[in-house]
Amino acid sequence: MVDTKASIEWIIETLRKDQSSDGSWNYPFETGISTDAYMIILLRALKINDEELIQGLCKRILSKQEKNGAWKLFYDEGDGNITATVESYYALLISGYYTKDDRNLRAAKRFILAHGGLKKVSMFTKVMLALTGQYKWPSHSPLPIEVMLLPNFFPINFYSFSYFGRANLTPIMILAAKKFSIQLKNAPDLSDLKQNRDDDEEWAYSREWRSLLFLIGEGRKRLVGIPGELRNMAIDRAKHYMLGRIEPDGTFLSYFSSTFLMIFALLSLGYKKTDPVIMKAIDGLKSMKSEINGEPHMQYTTATVWNSSLISYALQSAGISPDDPMIKTANGYLLSRQHQKYGDWVIHNPNSQPGGWGFSNINTLHPDVDDTTASLRSIVKIARTEKDSWERGIRWALSMQNDDGGWPAFERNADSRLLKLLPLEKGEFLLHDPSCADLTGRTLEFLGNYTNLPKHHPIIKRAIGWLWKDQRSDGSWYGRWGICYTYGTWAAITGLLAVGVPSNDPHIQKASAWLISIQNPDGGWGESCHSDIKRKYIPLQSSTLTHTSWALDALIAISDKPTKAIEKGIAYLVKSLKNNDWTTDYPKGQGMAGAFYIHYHSYRYIFPLIALSHYQKRYG
Repeated sequence: MVDTKASIEWIIETLRKDQSSDGSWNYPFETGISTDAYMIILLRALKINDEELIQGLCKRILSKQEKNGAWKLFYDEGDGNITATVESYYALLISGYYTKDDRNLRAAKRFILAHGGLKKVSMFTKVMLALTGQYKWPSHSPLPIEVMLLPNFFPINFYSFSYFGRANLTPIMILAAKKFSIQLKNAPDLSDLKQNRDDDEEWAYSREWRSLLFLIGEGRKRLVGIPGELRNMAIDRAKHYMLGRIEPDGTFLSYFSSTFLMIFALLSLGYKKTDPVIMKAIDGLKSMKSEINGEPHMQYTTATVWNSSLISYALQSAGISPDDPMIKTANGYLLSRQHQKYGDWVIHNPNSQPGGWGFSNINTLHPDVDDTTASLRSIVKIARTEKDSWERGIRWALSMQNDDGGWPAFERNADSRLLKLLPLEKGEFLLHDPSCADLTGRTLEFLGNYTNLPKHHPIIKRAIGWLWKDQRSDGSWYGRWGICYTYGTWAAITGLLAVGVPSNDPHIQKASAWLISIQNPDGGWGESCHSDIKRKYIPLQSSTLTHTSWALDALIAISDKPTKAIEKGIAYLVKSLKNNDWTTDYPKGQGMAGAFYIHYHSYRYIFPLIALSHYQKRYG
């Protein structure tokens, strides 16, 4: 057997050193350079001359540029990403510190033009370009704002969308209805990035979307009122939706993108740039700034609750007592972040009460199932003394099970097939909140290992049935919030075993064989973000600490004895634990396939610690 003691102790001491005074861990939530670029654009649009921040963000953006002039979302993406490159190019120009004649920007322009120009960027980027005067709004909005007025029983209505979808679509619908554009003094002219004069009209809508638009139009006809008055009523409702969901720090539901869009939406409604609501929103965005390698990065949100719950659980799995000051302060922090307010989740879950946890330090309104079970795992050893928190958390998590038997992230049954007809790029990620293998598996793992819920309970039986249906023909499961099939398969296996599915079950054995078949020669595992885009497993061709830990933890849960694959994997972890290279920076999480990837700086410690601890416990 491989000696894991020194590796476990190193991780524990690293985590002890990195803990904040309030008991949390504030490792960066790194999502590329898009938020950095948008922050520069926002500050210039509002004439906020925070030059130190702007220069720091420019420096970070330039440090990520490839030799061919492009920017990428992940290491093995290919030549580059057209959307990320346009966003970076625009931000550097609008900062005022660079011109089109600079060598780096000339290279970026060549890449943009060679890859189709502005018409090839994402919908979100087109929205940003339109509201800053660089692109025309389409003649027809991709989603009429009158959707705000449709009753909840109508096939398509505002609450058909996921929480994340509503947060971003609400300000977009206002901006599109107003066709708002702010004129920026000394703004660069990006018209030379358009290959044809009609590039502005490239908001192509499918035949299916036109059918759906007809359906929405039929709903609008049922609304009583003059069209102009109805539109004003819908805009007013959208405005109040945003203002009613501003977090204490001033952000709109704690997301960078929704807050950025809300600021421009409020400007379109007549708010002044210096309005207190807008100024507080700016301060909220600035408060999410982190520092990575001496440079500022605007986080999309904070991952403080997620980091802290996983780390506290991992440390306790490694034998750290709940009475250790590190765990006591961590769990005290987590208890303080349990939600007390009703959020939009109550629309589809009206018989439950607040009790979940959210992802970020500033989130008070939209809890999610994954953070809730992660936080409950952390406080399980103090459940008797924190009985109310424990029971409220479990009740909320159980109440969130979808009718199909699986668990979503934020809302029950938010997976209407009609939404797939909307012409919104990455709509399945933006609008839907379906059952997924990673959340269902992790919830089962929690229920099976840490609660007294009987293994034959209908809740568990329905979840098992859903996972059987969701398993791929090769034995793997797709993980919605991680990269990707390795993540989903780990979650499904550990969840199923925890609720009594035997390790010799054919489904488990098929999944085990799949994991072993993708092990690398060096003993580790590694999966590419291309898996997420192509919806099939794509190897990274290099091993990573996190993917290796997920695969190992699943195999350890299956096998009573350390197999050759397990021993090779553990040896890789121990040997590579202190590596610092592109594989440790590679994204292990995603929010939107092909567009939004996450490098969790905490994962290189959390999941190796869990895998090494479980190896040590199971095999002595």
